[in-house]
Order: sequence, then structure tokens, then C-alpha cells
Amino acid sequence: MGGCFFLQFPSKTIGEEKKGRMDLLKHLQNLQTHFDTLLVNLSAPDVAANPQRFQDMRREHARLSPVIEQYKNYTKRLQEEKDLVHLLDGSDAEMKKLAEDDLPAVRQKIQDLEKQLQLSLLPRDPNEDRNILMEIRAGAGGDEAANFAADLLRMYTRYAEKFAWRIEPIEGSTSERGGLKEVIIQISGAGVWKHLKYERGVHRVQRVPATEASGRIHTSTATVAVLPEAEEVDLKIDPADLRIDTFRASGAGGQHINKTDSAVRFTHLPTGLVVACQDERSQIKNRIKAMKLLRSRLLQQMQEKQQEQIAKDRKTQVGSGDRSEKIRTYNFPQDRITDHRINMNVHNLPRVMEGELDDLIKALQADEQSRLMTELSKQLAEKNA
Repeated sequence: MGGCFFLQFPSKTIGEEKKGRMDLLKHLQNLQTHFDTLLVNLSAPDVAANPQRFQDMRREHARLSPVIEQYKNYTKRLQEEKDLVHLLDGSDAEMKKLAEDDLPAVRQKIQDLEKQLQLSLLPRDPNEDRNILMEIRAGAGGDEAANFAADLLRMYTRYAEKFAWRIEPIEGSTSERGGLKEVIIQISGAGVWKHLKYERGVHRVQRVPATEASGRIHTSTATVAVLPEAEEVDLKIDPADLRIDTFRASGAGGQHINKTDSAVRFTHLPTGLVVACQDERSQIKNRIKAMKLLRSRLLQQMQEKQQEQIAKDRKTQVGSGDRSEKIRTYNFPQDRITDHRINMNVHNLPRVMEGELDDLIKALQADEQSRLMTELSKQLAEKNA
């Protein structure tokens, strides 16, 4: 495998490039004005007297500072290009030759800065810094689907180990033959959401099960859900809205797990959401995990409603969370993984199943950035129309 992925931009006419540059410059000029106003307001007595407003302005100033620095560098390069073009129109042959030599590098730097600025202006993912809860469930295919769900858990565990992310089990159940019916895990660490948000959806596997005597290829599925972990500050849950049931945990665990009501089930009455946890021997620990899971599911539900309001006309979203959408096929006989969202094929499937997901995830990140870039260009053009 291996290889690098870069953002791909459609070719544009000279007129389109000029229009795009003018739109970008106008937006950056407005941003500079806003930035200058922020600096003035940060020293105003009424702002200093309001701690929350002051902190909000400071965060906004910190967010915009690197963009403004890039903008200043960009305008310098544009002026440099203008000066070189002026030299080309002059009568000094030696200066014309120097300008001809320098101009391509300056124009390339301008293009690079434009891409950097556009990336800086993309909307920030509100879940970017969050940990996640990942749910893996066996889908169609019986025991083979349960085996595939276990393989996916192993794949994500290996991938997490590369980044030194922490994995903590929340809930799970196994099939009679050792596969996974379902499992919920928490994955914590820097960049978890940014990398794994693309994994939600239906994963399909095509292979010959170990129990298949005739060598016939089976097609099975497993679903993966990725929830941003919600903190207590994100939303408050009224204790009066919860029904809490305790029961004896099932499965392996010895005499202790069969004799105590350590498992808990939370029912959120306003929404009907139900979560249960029996992973820990302590009821208190199970309550903490169940509340974490409930809070994250409520946050996801809230964000999905907001997304429907904001982007209901968008047909293709990477990581939309729609479980009816087949996102990827793992074809073992042909040693090929196909990601259907970006029509990408990757070979050396055994390495991927051992956690080598970098090529797929980098390609998905590049695709998302490219689409967001196109949307940003449209928005800037509409603002300046």
C-alpha cells in the first residue's frame, strides 16, 4: 500500500481563477476589518468588565490570527507578482530575463497560499476535539456477520494502538460461536473523531467462512456507528426524566456477576432512548458508563436534527451516519477493499484488517476537504455577487 493523498481541484479558466481570487480577497479584507475591530474591542472597558464576552473575543482573535498572517503573506506575493509582470513590460532585457525566471515560482507560491487560506476558512467540525463511542453490530449473515463484527473490532483496535489511543469497553455480547453480536467501546485520544468519523455506515464482507465446507463465498454485513462523546456541559439530563432499572448481569463473570444486581438500564423518558451497561462488576461504574452513553446518543440525536435543518438538500455526505448506506466492501477472494463513497480500491486486505487504514482515511479526508472547498467558493461568490 502506501502513497500520499492530496486535495484535487478541478481545472478552471483564467476568468474563473480571477473571479475566485477577487472573491477570496474581498472576504479576507472583510476578515481583516473584523480582526482589527476585535483588537480595539478587547481593550474596551465594557468588554473587560464582561468575562464571558472577553473570553469569546479572545478565542475569536486567536482563531483568526494565523489566517490574517497568511493573508498578509498572500498580499505580499500578489504585489511581487505585479512587480514582476511590470518588469516584463519594460525595456531592460536583463531585468525581463530575471522576471521570467522568478515569475513561475511566485505564481506557484500564490496558488499554494490560496489553497492554505481556503483550508483555514473552512468551517471547523464542532466534534473535532471529542472522543468517540463506537458501536459495532453484526448485520445480515448470521454467524459470519458476527465473526466479521469481531474482525472490525480488531481492525479498529489495531488502528487505535498506532496513535496510542485508549480503548475502554462499555457494553457487548457475543454469539454462540465466538463472534460479536454487538459491542460498544469508548476511544479516547487526540484526533480520534477526525480519523474515525468516516467509519460509520454498513460494512460488507465477501469471503468463504471457515465453516463453509463447499467453498462457497458468503456476503455478510456489520454496521458501525460513531458517536461524539458528550460531556456534562454539553447538555443537562434532568434526573426526573430518567427511569433507572438494575438487574443481574448475564454472561461470563463468575459467581459475583450472577449474585448482584450490578447491571443498569437507563430509559430517557422524553425521547424513549434506552441504554444498558453490565461491563463492570460495580453498579456505580456501570451507572457512569451508561450515563456517558446516553448523553452521547442524545447529543448525536440533537446534532442530526440540526444537520437536517441546515443541510437537508445534501445527498452525499461522508459519514452521514445512515446505516442503510453501504460504505465499504471487503472482498477477500480478490484481495480488495472498495470504499463506495469515493470509488477507491485498496489491495493487501490482510494488512488493512490489521489496522492499516491510513490510505483509506487520508483519501476520505481529502475528499471531504475538496467538497467543503467547493462549497466555500460558492458561498464567497454568492456574497460578492
